[in-house]
Amino acid sequence: MSDPVPAATNAIDPSTFVFPDISGKTNVTIEFCDRCRWLHRATWVQTELFLTFPPPLVDTVALHPLNADETAGRFRVWIKVGDGEPKLLWDRKVEGGFPELKVLKQRLRDVVQPGRSLGHSDKKA
Repeated sequence: MSDPVPAATNAIDPSTFVFPDISGKTNVTIEFCDRCRWLHRATWVQTELFLTFPPPLVDTVALHPLNADETAGRFRVWIKVGDGEPKLLWDRKVEGGFPELKVLKQRLRDVVQPGRSLGHSDKKA
Protein backbone atom coordinates (compact mmCIF):
# COMPACT_ATOMS: atom_id res chain seq x y z
CA MET A 1 0.00 0.00 0.00
CA SER A 2 1.49 3.34 -1.02
CA ASP A 3 1.40 6.60 0.88
CA PRO A 4 -1.45 8.89 -0.12
CA VAL A 5 -0.55 11.76 -2.43
CA PRO A 6 -1.32 15.19 -0.97
CA ALA A 7 -4.32 16.80 -2.68
CA ALA A 8 -2.31 19.92 -3.58
CA THR A 9 0.25 17.92 -5.61
CA ASN A 10 0.09 18.45 -9.36
CA ALA A 11 1.81 15.64 -11.30
CA ILE A 12 3.45 18.08 -13.72
CA ASP A 13 4.12 21.09 -11.47
CA PRO A 14 7.44 20.71 -9.58
CA SER A 15 6.52 23.55 -7.21
CA THR A 16 3.87 21.24 -5.68
CA PHE A 17 6.18 18.23 -5.21
CA VAL A 18 6.84 17.08 -1.65
CA PHE A 19 10.05 15.36 -0.52
CA PRO A 20 9.23 11.85 0.78
CA ASP A 21 9.12 11.59 4.57
CA ILE A 22 10.99 8.42 5.54
CA SER A 23 11.07 9.13 9.26
CA GLY A 24 9.44 6.46 11.34
CA LYS A 25 9.84 3.83 8.60
CA THR A 26 12.24 0.94 8.08
CA ASN A 27 15.44 2.18 6.48
CA VAL A 28 18.63 0.35 5.52
CA THR A 29 21.84 2.27 4.90
CA ILE A 30 24.89 0.84 3.15
CA GLU A 31 28.07 2.78 3.96
CA PHE A 32 30.97 2.08 1.63
CA CYS A 33 34.43 3.38 0.83
CA ASP A 34 34.21 5.20 -2.47
CA ARG A 35 38.00 5.21 -2.85
CA CYS A 36 37.92 1.40 -2.83
CA ARG A 37 35.56 1.46 -5.82
CA TRP A 38 32.82 -0.45 -3.98
CA LEU A 39 29.86 1.35 -5.57
CA HIS A 40 29.01 -1.65 -7.75
CA ARG A 41 29.07 -4.02 -4.78
CA ALA A 42 26.91 -1.62 -2.74
CA THR A 43 24.32 -1.25 -5.52
CA TRP A 44 24.22 -5.03 -6.00
CA VAL A 45 23.55 -5.51 -2.26
CA GLN A 46 20.94 -2.73 -2.41
CA THR A 47 19.13 -4.41 -5.31
CA GLU A 48 19.17 -7.83 -3.67
CA LEU A 49 17.76 -6.45 -0.42
CA PHE A 50 14.96 -4.62 -2.24
CA LEU A 51 14.07 -7.74 -4.23
CA THR A 52 13.83 -9.81 -1.04
CA PHE A 53 12.31 -7.16 1.24
CA PRO A 54 10.12 -4.86 -0.87
CA PRO A 55 8.16 -2.02 0.73
CA PRO A 56 6.59 -1.93 3.25
CA LEU A 57 9.07 -4.40 4.86
CA VAL A 58 11.93 -2.06 3.98
CA ASP A 59 11.03 1.43 2.80
CA THR A 60 14.47 2.73 1.85
CA VAL A 61 17.86 1.22 1.04
CA ALA A 62 20.23 4.17 0.90
CA LEU A 63 23.80 4.23 -0.37
CA HIS A 64 26.24 6.35 1.60
CA PRO A 65 29.64 6.71 -0.13
CA LEU A 66 32.54 7.76 2.10
CA ASN A 67 35.84 9.27 1.04
CA ALA A 68 38.06 10.01 4.03
CA ASP A 69 41.15 8.46 5.60
CA GLU A 70 39.19 7.30 8.66
CA THR A 71 36.56 5.52 6.52
CA ALA A 72 39.00 3.76 4.18
CA GLY A 73 37.97 0.16 3.53
CA ARG A 74 34.56 0.57 5.16
CA PHE A 75 31.56 -1.48 4.12
CA ARG A 76 28.77 -1.43 6.69
CA VAL A 77 25.08 -2.24 6.52
CA TRP A 78 22.74 -0.61 9.04
CA ILE A 79 19.03 -0.86 9.73
CA LYS A 80 16.82 1.60 11.52
CA VAL A 81 13.26 0.56 12.28
CA GLY A 82 10.84 3.39 12.93
CA ASP A 83 12.18 5.87 15.45
CA GLY A 84 14.39 3.25 17.11
CA GLU A 85 18.16 3.18 17.34
CA PRO A 86 20.14 2.12 14.26
CA LYS A 87 21.43 -1.46 14.40
CA LEU A 88 24.58 -2.62 12.66
CA LEU A 89 23.90 -5.69 10.51
CA TRP A 90 27.36 -6.02 8.96
CA ASP A 91 30.82 -4.48 9.16
CA ARG A 92 33.45 -5.72 6.71
CA LYS A 93 36.37 -5.16 9.09
CA VAL A 94 34.69 -6.76 12.12
CA GLU A 95 33.35 -9.75 10.15
CA GLY A 96 36.54 -10.26 8.16
CA GLY A 97 35.09 -9.70 4.70
CA PHE A 98 32.06 -8.79 2.66
CA PRO A 99 28.68 -10.25 3.56
CA GLU A 100 27.35 -13.30 1.85
CA LEU A 101 23.92 -12.22 0.68
CA LYS A 102 22.39 -15.27 2.34
CA VAL A 103 23.72 -14.23 5.77
CA LEU A 104 22.88 -10.54 5.33
CA LYS A 105 19.32 -11.38 4.26
CA GLN A 106 18.91 -13.65 7.27
CA ARG A 107 20.07 -10.89 9.63
CA LEU A 108 17.75 -8.36 8.01
CA ARG A 109 14.86 -10.82 8.07
CA ASP A 110 15.43 -11.46 11.79
CA VAL A 111 14.81 -7.75 12.39
CA VAL A 112 11.94 -6.95 10.01
CA GLN A 113 10.05 -10.26 9.82
CA PRO A 114 11.31 -12.91 12.28
CA GLY A 115 10.21 -16.41 11.41
CA ARG A 116 9.77 -15.70 7.69
CA SER A 117 11.25 -18.33 5.43
CA LEU A 118 13.79 -17.11 2.91
CA GLY A 119 13.48 -20.31 0.89
CA HIS A 120 16.82 -21.40 -0.56
CA SER A 121 18.62 -18.71 1.49
CA ASP A 122 17.67 -20.60 4.66
CA LYS A 123 18.89 -23.98 3.45
CA LYS A 124 22.06 -25.38 5.01
CA ALA A 125 24.96 -26.13 2.70
